[in-house]
Amino acid sequence: MGLGFDIGRILEQYSGAGAGRASHDVEQDFDNIAQNSPQEDLRDGLSQAFRSDQTPPFSNMVGQLFNQADTNQRTGMLNQLLGSVGPSVLASVLGGGALGGLGGLLNRGGGEQQVQLTPDQVDQLSPQQVEELAAHAERENPGVIDRMSSFYAQNPTLVKALGGAALAIALGHMSQRRR
Repeated sequence: MGLGFDIGRILEQYSGAGAGRASHDVEQDFDNIAQNSPQEDLRDGLSQAFRSDQTPPFSNMVGQLFNQADTNQRTGMLNQLLGSVGPSVLASVLGGGALGGLGGLLNRGGGEQQVQLTPDQVDQLSPQQVEELAAHAERENPGVIDRMSSFYAQNPTLVKALGGAALAIALGHMSQRRR
């Protein structure tokens, strides 16, 4: 962007007293900030939005994003979730037959190895199953929120599906960090 772009001015709208009132252009502001900010700042802002009591529970937002994502994004999302908890959690949450060919991967023995789901396997999952998996992952490993925030920071266009309130919270946190 040119010299006329002022990241501080945009973020200022989301700090302090103004944080509760999202700009009518919150999606555009988020786009501008996402394109012009370090990924760590975006990740931290998203983590705050996922943890906020002003947004739906983390698992609901993950399910919502899964529903809006394309197959590649869904696959990346699920593999990030699994990386936080391991394949046995997937088996316990989804039960035996939910993913057909995955049973052999989960029952190889030798402890918790990393399982990477394929796009075909991921496309068999419903947003509700992903919500359940995310809720379980959050209980098992609260750090999953930061891990997922890193993934979403790399896919900022998808994050806009969360809506204005979550985006405003993320931008508000980013504004506080800049002070």
